[in-house]
This record gives sequence, structure tokens and C-alpha cells, in this order.
Amino acid sequence: MTLAQHTDYKVRYQQQVDNAREFLIPFILSGLEKKKDLHILDIGCGEGGVLIPFLEQGNTAVGIELDEIKAGYARELLANYITDDKVEIINKNIYDDEALKEYHGKFDLIILKDVIEHIPRQEIFIPYMKKFLKPGGQVFFGFPPWYMPHGGHQQVCNNKFLSMLPYVHLLPNPLYKGVLRMFGEHQAIIDELIEVKSTGISIERFEKLVKTSGYSITNKTFFLFNPIYKYKFGIKPRKQADIIAGIPWFRDFVTTCVYYLVRS
Repeated sequence: MTLAQHTDYKVRYQQQVDNAREFLIPFILSGLEKKKDLHILDIGCGEGGVLIPFLEQGNTAVGIELDEIKAGYARELLANYITDDKVEIINKNIYDDEALKEYHGKFDLIILKDVIEHIPRQEIFIPYMKKFLKPGGQVFFGFPPWYMPHGGHQQVCNNKFLSMLPYVHLLPNPLYKGVLRMFGEHQAIIDELIEVKSTGISIERFEKLVKTSGYSITNKTFFLFNPIYKYKFGIKPRKQADIIAGIPWFRDFVTTCVYYLVRS
């Protein structure tokens, strides 16, 4: 089912702005001692919308985006802030030596919104981010747990029924591919979904990696209904019940989004 945000970058951008303004800003700032004059790194910044509310408050930022087209959109949409030297958009891999040399120890806050579930070898990536933080800096993660109903991002499927089918991504790879082909999905979509399957991350694995990487969790919130659903589908956000959020593994299947703030 093709939704507007899948084909229109300006729609995606505005959804990012609105969601960040209403939900990310309050969550993140409530866990930070320093509220203003933050220097922020947004990894996988996409069209750059998440940064807008932070820039509006007078902070400065760098957005790094591996996709050249998305980086171009971000430069277009954040042009005024770029002109005023408030933000820089770079089209690089975060592992590039040049990126590490230029931005080592520069940031008060790193943002990864709907990104960590796409990154391979998370056990290397999560501790690597410390290199970019100032002492005491923090990292925000917002992501859909892998085992949740649409944790495989099957909503990108062209077939409407398949795009709405919960938990289908949990099938073994050969069977999953067979179902996708049976419903007529293009090979590019199949490849994308199988790649997501290889990098999806559960709440339990995430918290284990955070701990073993030497971070401490300073704030977390689980959502029954992801806040971004308000802008994508008109569904009112709802936090997960505390009793459910406290049950390891079971919570993964019924929690559509988690927010974490961790300190190095």
C-alpha cells in the first residue's frame, strides 16, 4: 500500500518536524541537564525534519545521511539554517575517517530516529558513537522493536493486504520470501525487507548492547501506539501499560515504538 510519505519527501519531512516538535523534544530535553546551546548530531537524518525543532530553539546541528538523494532534500528544506551556519548536512558514512577526525568529541546529543534497526553490526556501532560525544553527552534512540506487528517494515509493500499483515516478517526467510513473491512484490521490495530482517533489533538485545557498551539509561518510554502514527495514520499515540512494559520479551510483541536516552 503506497502512502503519501513513501513517495513525497515533503510529506515525510513535515511528519518528522511535527513528531519531533510534539514528542521528541519533550522526551529528550527532560533527560538533559543542558537545555540550550546544544551541538547535535543526527545520524541518518533523512530529509532533516527531526532537527527543525532543535534549531528553532537556537541549537546547532550536523545531519549525516548516507543516501545522497535524501541529503539533497535536507539541504533544500533546511536551506535557511544552512545559510545561517546553524546546520550542516553531509553525505558520508559515519565510519569514514574524515567524519571521525572532524567531529570527534563535538556533540552534546546524538539522535538516531528510526535508524538503529537498519544498521548492521550494532554491537560495533553503538559503542563507536561515543567517539563523537562530549564528556557526559547522550544518545537518543527511537525505533520499532523487531517483534512488534510491523517490525519488519512490511508497510512499504505495494500489496495493501500484505502491507497490513502483522507479524509476517517473523516467518523464516525462505517462507517470507515466498509469501512476498506470491503477493506480487517487486524484487527491490523483497531485498529491502530481507535486509531489514537481518538488522532488526529487539528491546532485550538493545538494552544488553547499551549496557555492554558502557552506557547508562537515563530515560525510556514505551509506546503501545507509535507517536508517528498520529501523522501517518491519524492514530492517537498511547504509552504502553507499565505492567506490559515490565515483562521482558512479551513487551516486544505489543510495543510499536520505544524511546531511549542513554549517557556515555
